[in-house]
Amino acid sequence: MDKLTLIGLAVGLTGILSGQILEGGNLSILFQGAAFLIVFGGTLGAVMVQSPMKVFIMGIRMARWVFVMPLRQPPQDLIRQIVDWSTLARKDGMLALELRSAYVSDPFMKKGLQLLVDGNSAEKIREVLSVDTHSWEQIRWQGARVWESAAGYSPTIGIIGAVLGLMHVMQNLSEPSKLGNGIAVAFVATIYGVALANLLFLPMANKLKAIIMEQADMREMMLDGFTAIANGDNPRLVESRLRSYLD
Repeated sequence: MDKLTLIGLAVGLTGILSGQILEGGNLSILFQGAAFLIVFGGTLGAVMVQSPMKVFIMGIRMARWVFVMPLRQPPQDLIRQIVDWSTLARKDGMLALELRSAYVSDPFMKKGLQLLVDGNSAEKIREVLSVDTHSWEQIRWQGARVWESAAGYSPTIGIIGAVLGLMHVMQNLSEPSKLGNGIAVAFVATIYGVALANLLFLPMANKLKAIIMEQADMREMMLDGFTAIANGDNPRLVESRLRSYLD
């Protein structure tokens, strides 16, 4: 669980609600089911219209990364593993890596090892794995942009909710005592739209992009490791090169 995300949301919500209390406002007026339904449902619908099915599903699945980071091998352990493969390849040949590939679960690593076992050149390995990385990265970038798009639509949908609320107020002009509360409720939709965009959707999109960049760097590090093994580089040189990614 990413504690910083939870703390950030708590701090943001506390600041907003505390400001409402200090201004003498009532917290209950901020909780309006109809306004939330308009903003959230309208934003969700707009994003669905914009996005292909594959991209939309990817974006929804990636949302959990904001709170629970995807499982990955620590970079230091990954470097040690690649150096171990390099040592084994120099000592016993590339075919010795075939047994190691049986214990690898990551598809990208498995593909790299198989390319080495098949005797491909460093250039061919880089070509194949670069295409794989590009495809992997593109679909996830588009998934992150689903939330970035939601941040763009949400405030506008909030304004639509406010206008709908004001239309309802106009229908009750014969009862002046209800106008003040009705107008306040109408503008809650605008608050929801702006708050969801800036406190949730946009930060989620940016955090997902940071995670994708970090994972892409790890893939680039593995790619460099595989090409170095294919070239027969000294394991110490391989380790030195890969550790540069940690800096």
